[in-house]
Amino acid sequence: MKSPVGRALLACLLAAICLIGVDGLLFHSGLYTSILEPDSSAGMYQLILYREQQAQQRYGDSMILTLGDSRFAYSPRLSNELTPQTEYTFRNAGMGGSELRSWYYMLRDLDPTASRYRALVFGVNDYGDEDTLDYPDDNIRALHYVITRLRWSDAWDFARSFRTPSVQWQAFRGTIFKGMVLQSDIEAFLTHPLKRIAYVKLCHRGYEDWTYNFVDSPASMAGLTIDWSTMQATYPPGATAEQIGTTTSWLLHPPSPQTGRTAEYRRKWFGRIIDRYRGSRTKIIFVRLPRGPIPRPASLTQPTTSSIREFASRPNVLLCDEAAFNSLEHPELFKDAWHLNREGIARFSPMLAEEISRMLGTPK
Repeated sequence: MKSPVGRALLACLLAAICLIGVDGLLFHSGLYTSILEPDSSAGMYQLILYREQQAQQRYGDSMILTLGDSRFAYSPRLSNELTPQTEYTFRNAGMGGSELRSWYYMLRDLDPTASRYRALVFGVNDYGDEDTLDYPDDNIRALHYVITRLRWSDAWDFARSFRTPSVQWQAFRGTIFKGMVLQSDIEAFLTHPLKRIAYVKLCHRGYEDWTYNFVDSPASMAGLTIDWSTMQATYPPGATAEQIGTTTSWLLHPPSPQTGRTAEYRRKWFGRIIDRYRGSRTKIIFVRLPRGPIPRPASLTQPTTSSIREFASRPNVLLCDEAAFNSLEHPELFKDAWHLNREGIARFSPMLAEEISRMLGTPK
């Protein structure tokens, strides 16, 4: 190519090849993954994966893995105090802010043979597919959680799992050129590289103990009342902005239009997980989490389908009794409208272990 246009096209092609090569060397090879900022979404996701891979080498053949977001607030340490009776060991690969698309990629790398766990327990807000204004199928935050686990071969499928074309392009571009997603992380590393490396090493040494022995806040919603006829809440003295904000967004929001998007999203990603474990010894268990300090009346929820109940017809899927943890739905057991507090977790953890053990029976 001797024309100016030809030379320009060739230069662009060579630049693109070089860019893909450099990006692949740094980010698709796992080289940069080892120095991710541990407190970032991607770094925390990677830490959890590393922690649970190490745990697989320490624990026996009767491990139960739980996955969920921050609402699945329980303590594996407290659940495992019942291990002498249940014979099961609980581990948690969930993460605050994550969603089931992120859980799929976590499981793909954590359990590549789909045979390591006796059960996978998913904590969900409801068995009904209620749509809210926060549509999970367009949640681009998933890219920032799973970025280190995505492969070039995932680019098209991962991008197509989003709904809006602009979000699809962002996901596709980010999967191919991971450096674009990790740009702020890279800049922070280059500013203080030795400090980052030391912190990463500290987290790898201590993350297991920090998380396993973590004790949550004793803050309480005791005194909260709600008049559902007027959709007005009365808060306890000294209520924090977090407690008021979560009550407004989680309990007092008006019903949303039901579009079927939540059902479609669940069928796609839970379906993939269930299909992946078809024929294995691993059971898939769904647990309805405690709904809040004061549950919303049934008249304010309008799910028209239940993909999770549909999954229960499959041979390796089990549904926990929806009312199993209703006894925890009291203001004094919640630190805000979303999350159980220290006392709530102390009650929920052994209850969860007993319920899952009852459903599975004694390990053979």
